[in-house]
Amino acid sequence: MAERAAARGATVGLVARTSREVEALADALPGEHVVLGATDVGDRAAAEAAIERFGRVDLLVACVNVLGVLHAVSATLPGLTGQGSGHVVVVTCAQRRTDPVAAATAAAQAAFAHTLHEELRFSGVGVTTVHVGEEQAAHRVADRLLRAVERDEHEVFCPPSLRVRTALPSRRG
Repeated sequence: MAERAAARGATVGLVARTSREVEALADALPGEHVVLGATDVGDRAAAEAAIERFGRVDLLVACVNVLGVLHAVSATLPGLTGQGSGHVVVVTCAQRRTDPVAAATAAAQAAFAHTLHEELRFSGVGVTTVHVGEEQAAHRVADRLLRAVERDEHEVFCPPSLRVRTALPSRRG
């Protein structure tokens, strides 16, 4: 996602737990459009400090644990609503039905994003939930995510067939 946005000329803010992780991500990006930050977004104060370092945010892509999503969105929301524009994307992994913690995390993230979408629908700030299957290639997800933001879609599934798999109850045999 960051690579696709940077290729379009966006200033990209990267956050990961360690500088090494951030630098590895930055090395893959074209151009000089990168703001770096090593931050644990599970820590609310650290998430707020990272967002403050980035300045204006027009697109937040949150694809971490529940607390990380909550803190990153909470830190970004005042700026987005203040400017009356922007977009929040919450990425969930919808494929892990056999891992109860991962399933609960994905469900919590999706519920949060849905509620956020409803709360912000007249604010000029868009919210999209992207449900990703584990087998999806990063470039396909990034392309689909960018299209969803451009079209202001509320919810997308990568691949589209994932919508059916997540809606059906699992069979135990």
